Amino acid sequence: MANDYLSEIRDVNLSYLMIAQQMIRDDRAEAIFRLGISGEIADLIAGMSNAQVLKMAGCNVMLSRFRFNDTAILSTLLRDKAGATGAPVHASIIMASQAPEAMV
Repeated sequence: MANDYLSEIRDVNLSYLMIAQQMIRDDRAEAIFRLGISGEIADLIAGMSNAQVLKMAGCNVMLSRFRFNDTAILSTLLRDKAGATGAPVHASIIMASQAPEAMV
């Protein structure tokens, strides 16, 4: 069972790194915002070779993580009320005000 999880983590990591690289190459500023990473991390991810991406994806921990450590942000996203279409916008504003993480 643990091996299944590790395999799934590797798949998620690979997808994350590939998407992150593409986002950074297409629009660096937007990628930094959407991924919640620093410019230095963005540069490192963008410069990774395919071999480095595969090696990094193979680690046994998730490289991506929830950006909201604050229950207020998660609660805002989970609100299920009529007319709550502003909830994702509000959560985005809160997350944008947080400093980017130094690690992916």
